[in-house]
Amino acid sequence: MLLGGALILLLLGSASPAGAHAALRGSDPEDGSVVETVPDQVTLTFTESVALMDDSFRVYGPDNRRVHVEEPRHADGRSDTALVDLPDKLADGTYTIAWRVISADSHPASGAFTFSIGEPSPTPPAAPTDPGEHPVTASLYNTARYLAYVAAVLLVGAAAFVALCRPTDTVPLRLPLLTGWWTLLVSTLVLLVLRAPFESAAPPSGVLDTAAVSRALSGRPGIALLARLALTLVAGFVLLRLARRREPGRTPAAHLAVGIVLSVGLALTWAAAEHASAGIQVPVAMTSSVVHLLATACWLGGLVALLVTLFRATTPPPTATVIRFSRLAFLSVVVLAVTGVYQSWRGLGSWDALTGTPYGKILTAKLVAVALLLAAAGLSR
Repeated sequence: MLLGGALILLLLGSASPAGAHAALRGSDPEDGSVVETVPDQVTLTFTESVALMDDSFRVYGPDNRRVHVEEPRHADGRSDTALVDLPDKLADGTYTIAWRVISADSHPASGAFTFSIGEPSPTPPAAPTDPGEHPVTASLYNTARYLAYVAAVLLVGAAAFVALCRPTDTVPLRLPLLTGWWTLLVSTLVLLVLRAPFESAAPPSGVLDTAAVSRALSGRPGIALLARLALTLVAGFVLLRLARRREPGRTPAAHLAVGIVLSVGLALTWAAAEHASAGIQVPVAMTSSVVHLLATACWLGGLVALLVTLFRATTPPPTATVIRFSRLAFLSVVVLAVTGVYQSWRGLGSWDALTGTPYGKILTAKLVAVALLLAAAGLSR
C-alpha cells in the first residue's frame, strides 16, 4: 500500500504543464511596434489573474531616464490585465516598459518590452535590470514555504491518526504534534515578515519599508498568511486543552468537529493563495486543492504517527488501529489520485489536450498506471 501510494504521487507529481506562473500573453502597444502618436496607456494581458503593486510598471524614455506614471490598475476590472496611463507629452523615440506582477500562485513574475513613438531611437536604449528575485530573500522565503507545508501535513496527519485510528498510547504522538505546530508557527511568521521584500525582490531588510509591508499584507497572499497564523494559534490552544485528556478511545464529536474546521481552514489558506483561486471552476478547484492537502496529511502525516506509535509506544498498537490506518491510507491515496487528475486537467485546459499535447499524453499514460496500482493495492488489502 505504501509503495503503491508513493508511486502514485510520483506519477502525478513528476511533471506539470508549462507556464506555472503568470506569463505575458500580449501588450498594447505590442513589443517592438512603432506608433505615430503617444498612446493613452499601456495595457498588458496575462495568462492568469495577477495582483498589482505600486511599481508594477517602470517606464524608461529614449534617454534611459525613468518616466513618472500613475498607479497601475486592472483594465475594465479584468484581473488578468494590468494598465498604466502615460503622460500626454512624450518625446519621439524608443520606450522600455518593465513590468512586475504577482501570479495567482503568489509568486512574482516580471519582464520588459519596447515600443517606439514616431520612429525608433538611433541608439537602442539599455534594457533595465530585471530584479527577478533577491537570492537571500527568495531562499529564506521558499524554505519557509516548504517547511510550512510539511508542518501542516505532519500536524493535521498526526491529529487525524489520533482521532480516527484511536491508538491506545497517545503520549509518543505529542512529539510529531508539537513539532508540526511549532514548525508551522515559525515558518508562517517568517513568511509574513518576508512577504513584502519577496514581492519586490528586495533584500530581507525590506521589512523596514512599512508601505511595502502594508501593501503585501493587504493582498490575497498576505491575508491568507494572517489567517494561517490565527488558525495555528487556535490549533495550539486546542492541542493544549486536549493534552489533558488522557483516556483513550473514540474521539468526542465536538473535538472531531473542531479538528475538521481547523484542518479545512488551514488547507484553505494554501488554496486561497494558489492557482486554484483563479481561472476556471474556482469553487471546484479550491475544494479539490483543500481535499488534496488533507488527503496528503492523512496519508503521510498519519504514516509518521503510525511509525512513532510502533517504535515509541510502551505497548504495540492494537490490530484495530493498524487496520483503521490502512483503510484511511487507501482512501487518502484514492482521493489524491482523483484530485491530482482534476488539477492536471485544469492546468491543461481541456479534455482534448489529454491526447493533443505531449504533457496530456504523458498524463494519460500515468492515469493508466495509477488505475493499475490502485487495483493492485485494493487486492493486496
